[in-house]
Amino acid sequence: MQSGPEPTVPEEVPSEAELEQAAAEVEAEVIEGDAVTSEEAAVAAEAAVEAEPDYKDQWMRSVAELDNFRKRTSRDAAQAELRGIAKLARELLPALDNLDRAIKAAEAHPESANPELIGGIELVQQELLAAFSRVGISRDTALGEAFNPHQHEAVAQQQAEGQAAGTVIEVYEHGYLLGDEVLRAAKVVVAA
Repeated sequence: MQSGPEPTVPEEVPSEAELEQAAAEVEAEVIEGDAVTSEEAAVAAEAAVEAEPDYKDQWMRSVAELDNFRKRTSRDAAQAELRGIAKLARELLPALDNLDRAIKAAEAHPESANPELIGGIELVQQELLAAFSRVGISRDTALGEAFNPHQHEAVAQQQAEGQAAGTVIEVYEHGYLLGDEVLRAAKVVVAA
């Protein structure tokens, strides 16, 4: 009976060839004069196999870590790009609002409006909206939709004939979305 610590069970069971090789090494030690029982020889053989590093397992883990690193850096880069786009868009939205106001003011006073100037303002507005569209930013079309507190900011509530309560009846300031993220909530009037 052995009084030493119990052998641990290896995670992977060694192959027969590895066990035979370890047993041969132990037998060589016995021949050299070390008296070892067959049970001790088996334990020593298993320990020798366990001591060898598992290069294939280490390689597989390294490959998996590298793959995870690539995915994580790719995802982080995409998120950083979206944050940059959102920041620039938030800076440009007031200019786009001013173009809207200029067009509405010209439409309100057609007798003093210069058609070429209005056409130029509309062209700049369309180019900005097209650039926003190319990077995934869309204008929230809130008019006629049900009020959504996640996308709309109610600035007033009015009675409106023919409109269901909670419907957007007027848009003071357009909202913008980057994918599903709200860049700016639309400022709206809601039917009471």
